[in-house]
Amino acid sequence: MSVDRPGSPAGEEACRPQLRGDGSGPGSAGCVRASSERRDLCALRVSHRQTADPKREPVIPAPLLRRLPRLAAGALVAALCAAPAAHAAVASTTSTNWSGYAVHRSGVSFRAAASTWRQPAAACLSPDTTYSSFWVGIGGYRRNSDALEQIGTELDCRADGAESSSAWYELVPAAAHSIPLTVRPGDLMSASVFVRDEHVTVKLSDLTRGTHFTRTVLDRTLDVSSAEWIAEAPSNCSGSDCTILPLAAFGTAHFTRASATTASGTRRALTRAPWTRTRISLGSSFEQPAADGGDEETTVSATPSALTDPLGAFAVTYSATSRSIAPAGPTGPPSSGHGAASGTPVSTGRRG
Repeated sequence: MSVDRPGSPAGEEACRPQLRGDGSGPGSAGCVRASSERRDLCALRVSHRQTADPKREPVIPAPLLRRLPRLAAGALVAALCAAPAAHAAVASTTSTNWSGYAVHRSGVSFRAAASTWRQPAAACLSPDTTYSSFWVGIGGYRRNSDALEQIGTELDCRADGAESSSAWYELVPAAAHSIPLTVRPGDLMSASVFVRDEHVTVKLSDLTRGTHFTRTVLDRTLDVSSAEWIAEAPSNCSGSDCTILPLAAFGTAHFTRASATTASGTRRALTRAPWTRTRISLGSSFEQPAADGGDEETTVSATPSALTDPLGAFAVTYSATSRSIAPAGPTGPPSSGHGAASGTPVSTGRRG
């Protein structure tokens, strides 16, 4: 893989940054302010028969990439959909690193989540390395959660314009592992996570190439309070300090057959969930060199569509705008004005 994922050198504790937020949305307990409950959804499991060689599955070293969500404080809005009464409300929130959907409700645990997606193709035009990942997972959404069980694919752009796709799984807070499957843009991927007692089974299939990966891991640090289907800007972590990496221009990621199953065995497609579904939109800014030799600030967003069919389909679309950053002028007397400096991006919250 071209990107190091969450892991830690021998003898060093994995990066476990604390979540920040105001108690709403990803990484928060009170996911819907208009309700005292956290709500949730249900899933579909995928059958994979061929297993990749475990000897070829290296632990990826530091720097670490965490996948817990960073929520913009106060961003969560409870919004009722024009949907049948049997379907739950849809809430919305913003994050600096996640885009997609999560499901959750107080008192409900999940044992499975699954989805398919087509590996996007990136427009590698930035002079810097950029990153993106696409995954299905269980846990990681509630306030102060430090556990998340997930499996997915990576799509990155190197500074020389080369594109790179890869596959991985991660049981936060443990180290992540690469998956020895060849993945190319346009491949149809199918993934699932299944939790039973303290055992987690992750599965990934490249349906285009007919290759499959399955792994069952003993994990005593679990979070089963939510399920997610996410496009993400990964983070680079050193110790407890994490920085969100620039998001790759991945175009549009199409998720289908998104579903989850509760511990009691209730299984539903995302579009027909009887629990709260939270729509998460990504927005972040970063600085990079401009083509003219100066600097520019790029604001990127990744926006999930509405849920479009009974099988749990939606799309996440990337967009970006840039503006030039004027070089610092000579130092003058202090200003007597008030407020933040013009153009200073402000973000709050924390991630996965």
